[in-house]
Amino acid sequence: MSGGPGGDTMADIPFLIDAGVNRDRDLIVMAQRGTLHSRPNLACPEIDRFNARSVGLRYDAPSTGRLLVRAAKKCRDRLTADGIDLSAYNTTENAADFADLRKALGIRRWDVYGYSYGTDLALTFLRRHPQGIRSVAIDSVVPPQIVSLPWTWDSAQEGIGAIFAACAAQPLCDRRYPDLPRTLTRQIRRLEARPLTTTARPPGGGDPVKVVLDGGALANLLVANAVPAVDVPAALDELAHGNPERFARAAAAGAHPVIGEFAHGLTQSVACSEWVPGYSQADLLRAGRRAFPGWPDSVLAQAPQLPFEHDVCRVWNVPDRTPVQRIATVSDVPTLIVSGSFDAKTGARWGPYTGRTLSRSTAVLIPGIGHWVVAQSPCAQSVLASFLTQPGSPDTACVAGLAPKPFTITPDPESS
Repeated sequence: MSGGPGGDTMADIPFLIDAGVNRDRDLIVMAQRGTLHSRPNLACPEIDRFNARSVGLRYDAPSTGRLLVRAAKKCRDRLTADGIDLSAYNTTENAADFADLRKALGIRRWDVYGYSYGTDLALTFLRRHPQGIRSVAIDSVVPPQIVSLPWTWDSAQEGIGAIFAACAAQPLCDRRYPDLPRTLTRQIRRLEARPLTTTARPPGGGDPVKVVLDGGALANLLVANAVPAVDVPAALDELAHGNPERFARAAAAGAHPVIGEFAHGLTQSVACSEWVPGYSQADLLRAGRRAFPGWPDSVLAQAPQLPFEHDVCRVWNVPDRTPVQRIATVSDVPTLIVSGSFDAKTGARWGPYTGRTLSRSTAVLIPGIGHWVVAQSPCAQSVLASFLTQPGSPDTACVAGLAPKPFTITPDPESS
């Protein structure tokens, strides 16, 4: 069960194969309803084109928000004109599709693995369709009972804070980059007051593109792990000394999306019916202030990865589904919970939190890894393999010897 919601599940297959998930068992991958290989496909080229343009705009400016809302409305109008019922694209229906798949394939019992939004889906699947589930593995956990826009700031604080704490625990990094939280706050405030306009060549190649870095853009690049965690202290130090290159290149990567690949329609149908209702924009701002006191309100008023979402949801206009979706899963099915300490999208503490109502769960924290752990960590791959072999007693011994990789150390410009 893939992430997003809205990601192309088939694109995950090489990562799953590299992780050895199919080494000694069949791997079944299904495109979720509304995504690239489904019919209908809820792609929104309008939003893709906005995202490409937004690289050169202020991230959290009201004018940028209006452009996003306009793109979302155009997509919604086009999809509904084609007769598509957007309210049918939700996690309940998504889970029912997987229940139908098991029956259609004639499989008596199977193991379920999901990451990111796929964990929200897997937990919903376990709650609503427990028949035939031998075990569940969830990676980078989105608890259905708690996911909301304010929740995103809690996860951002935990993941970014863990990177800074890991640097402080490495003597070389601590000496070279002291007090990273203060450095970050200064840069967020500086860029929000005076956005930096530059050009950068996208990491994938091509001509340089215009990039605008304001406080919101910087915060979201960190949450997205757009700059590798090992480079974050160096990138912040370089930025503080007038060199935005690492962050600018990371931002430039968004200038050339594959138009029509990501199903933004599924994203909005799920987020607007399940994550947004029940919490106001004031609730979101309060959560941001708790997580990052000292950051400007203009940054904190937008949820990481989901800017202007209240405005978008007003035009997307799908029913509130929180009464049937914002529910904890209670189960005694063996469950493996995998989290990465550097995950700023789905904070690591939400793994054990989810395990409180899963009586036969094993929670594993992989240090120094961000979002989607199994794709990045050989230890997590080993733990998953042992869990699938013996769901009641996975071998987690490899975790004990893990530590974050050494951070990138650059020459100190002030010492030369």
